[in-house]
Amino acid sequence: MNRKFPALGLAAVLTLAGCGGNLGSDDSGSTAAYPERAITLLIGQDAGGSTDLIGRALADPASTDLGQPLTVQNRPGANGAVAAKELAAAKPDGYTLMVFVGSLAYITPLAVPADQAVDINGYEVVTGISQDDFVLIANPKTGFTTVKDIVDAKRPITFATTGVGTGSQLTQTLLFAQAGVNATAVPFNGGAPALTAVLGGQVDVAAVQLGEAKEQIEAGKATPIVTFATERPSYMPDTPTAAEAGYTVPVQQSRAVVAPKGTPKEVVDRLRASFQKAFAAQAYRDFNDQRLLTANEVDGTALLQQWNDALKTYRDLVAQHEIDLAGK
Repeated sequence: MNRKFPALGLAAVLTLAGCGGNLGSDDSGSTAAYPERAITLLIGQDAGGSTDLIGRALADPASTDLGQPLTVQNRPGANGAVAAKELAAAKPDGYTLMVFVGSLAYITPLAVPADQAVDINGYEVVTGISQDDFVLIANPKTGFTTVKDIVDAKRPITFATTGVGTGSQLTQTLLFAQAGVNATAVPFNGGAPALTAVLGGQVDVAAVQLGEAKEQIEAGKATPIVTFATERPSYMPDTPTAAEAGYTVPVQQSRAVVAPKGTPKEVVDRLRASFQKAFAAQAYRDFNDQRLLTANEVDGTALLQQWNDALKTYRDLVAQHEIDLAGK
């Protein structure tokens, strides 16, 4: 599952540094002096969530290499669509970036009208970041330890999601459709409130990201049922995958750093080189381990291939099982 591409060289960019030029000015097309001021890094989710924490973990080491602050600004709403629209309208000069969640590119389009869908191909991808697997958890009081237990309960099930058009929604909707379970979605605004709903007994189960559920699972307050990884994550070797349980639910969360369409290649390359250095920092690698994240530090071309393929795969699965994400 790890997909790591070699870091791009800095030599060509660094030899130009100090040659003058003001990126984005009306009288100069030079990018040699980039960056000359602080860079804004938009986060389309609430502060304290997985995407926010990942963005902040990368901002400090990337800022050090760039020589300018990388300032995180949260713009939550519509699974990141609010931030993505702001980014699309920003000047393509490298001073506004975004940590873009994959679900906005390959799941949300299945749940919203076409004119509201965000197309990742309309942006410049600087770099992939990491992948995050989902785990289905249950409140121990339900007695559920396997998907078979849920099926055999022969009663309506309630499941918490992290919102409409998210991987949390798609994983569970696909699973219960294939298992023939009468299940009702209860959407929340993020993984933390969805997890809280399970722990408090407001819902039976929820699919949340591994890093969000780890502490409660280890404390015995949440029971892991299955993960939706393609193979058992090393972090949870004793928990089967949905595929092992007999269901086709290949859903993951993924993240990337993106810039407005038309951002100069030299600027994208400079940014990618800085993020590659950030990825190599021991503090960031430790952060990945602690959050149970799988590195996916691929370049823009590879990232677009992954996400466009995922959109097709999920669209086909939703059609096959006659699922209406917008109505769930």
